[in-house]
Amino acid sequence: MLRTIREYVDLQAMARPDAVYLIAPEAGLTMSFAELQRTSRRLTRHLSRIGIQPGDKVAMFMHNGYQACRIFIGAMYGGFCITPINLMAQSSQLEYVLDHSDARIVFVSLDQAARLRAALANVAREILVVECDIDSAEFIPEGDAAGELPPVGEEDDALMMYTSGTTGTPKGVVLANRSVISGGQFVSSAHDLGPSDRVMASLPLYHINGQIVTATSPLVHGGSLVLPHRFSVSNFWDMVVQYRCTWINVVPTIISYLLNGPDPSERGLDIGGLRFCRSASAPLAPSQHRAFEDKFNIGVIETMGLTETAAPCFTNPLDPAKRKIGSPGQTFGNEAGIVVPGGKTAAPREIGEIVVRGANVMKAYYKNPEETARTITADGWLHTGDLGYLDEDGFVFVTGRIKELIIKGGENIAPREIDEAFLKHPAILEAAAVGVPDEHYGQEILVCVVLKPGHQCSESDLRQFCLLALGKYKTPKIIRFVGELPKGPSGKVQRLKLLAAS
Repeated sequence: MLRTIREYVDLQAMARPDAVYLIAPEAGLTMSFAELQRTSRRLTRHLSRIGIQPGDKVAMFMHNGYQACRIFIGAMYGGFCITPINLMAQSSQLEYVLDHSDARIVFVSLDQAARLRAALANVAREILVVECDIDSAEFIPEGDAAGELPPVGEEDDALMMYTSGTTGTPKGVVLANRSVISGGQFVSSAHDLGPSDRVMASLPLYHINGQIVTATSPLVHGGSLVLPHRFSVSNFWDMVVQYRCTWINVVPTIISYLLNGPDPSERGLDIGGLRFCRSASAPLAPSQHRAFEDKFNIGVIETMGLTETAAPCFTNPLDPAKRKIGSPGQTFGNEAGIVVPGGKTAAPREIGEIVVRGANVMKAYYKNPEETARTITADGWLHTGDLGYLDEDGFVFVTGRIKELIIKGGENIAPREIDEAFLKHPAILEAAAVGVPDEHYGQEILVCVVLKPGHQCSESDLRQFCLLALGKYKTPKIIRFVGELPKGPSGKVQRLKLLAAS
């Protein structure tokens, strides 16, 4: 069968029409596969009627909820390219993505409408805005229930996600229907998921993990997802039990919060129905891995993926005895290797760059053929920018990042974006940011600054400046005043040497 979202929605609607696909707890709404098919067709016809063409970019700027999932799946069903926008994007990034993506229309939740319209004021071209209640059951006019559906193929664009780069300018990762479905297939097969499985989906639908692992894979295996507005440590276990989830999908930050949160057993909650916990998006500290398993008696399957690989490319085995703590596992569904300078394949345990090839790999970076050519070889190998090695059993161990991205709580943050914000302060001569280990977020932000001669500035002043320029999430945890920044012969800052300042 075709690897398209439409094919799998139609398959499940025919085979299991009344089975639940989506549970939206706050709204008290559920959506069956038959309803998903009906609303996807209705959205497709509505978009076609108002002039949106197959392949056009359909943006969404909203947190999790009934409508967010419906729009995410429905746009791809119709042959449009869904473009979710990160709610944590600062104004400049929001403006850039809205403009660069060529989005024709953007669906926005009521609580984000003011931010969106402020950003659109600085975008020259016209973009249709549709405000919608995240928890409403219907917002498409009744007259759009009939009409022809445009064809959809495996290589048609389905999803475009913007990811940070070392320059701070987001790159649009274009994923075909083939890639999106392959990601869902790999997740489903690797974890032996079936129609009886239900995932607690706390990760946002503007993140590749939430999009593929928790929204797409149930379409493949016929399961379901519970999609709260956002993660909450106080009611996480209550919802797991109430909705009879069989697995949970988290990032290390969530594991950290759960470890320091209420113990479900002390509240009389039975979580014995959980088969496993899946962790991805950032390295999981071995100490937290073991502590989570000990406290909750739930096995953790650590995995690894990229936006450019439609989420999964490595996973630990389903069998607990075969897993290796400290590794995100072995390849599953795609190929992987380690290459050293010159392109030679590395020997076991020899460190080099991790490369991946498979049906899940992206088509291109949008409107950026040069970067695409640098990232994907002629024979399909994607250069991940991550350093690591493979052991004798084919388990990958990640040792560093070539691209120097900071990954905080599963979110990519470009160091240069932090640098440039600091350099706007009148007292700062030089600034350089780097990621440092953090037990809650995986990484936090350290920035080293050099003051201009004759200028003074306190740490509290800089922190207040950053809150306004970067927002709370990207404001560095650690600010260090130094006499000079470590640099190489070319004058480039050697970020890894900044770690000595922490």
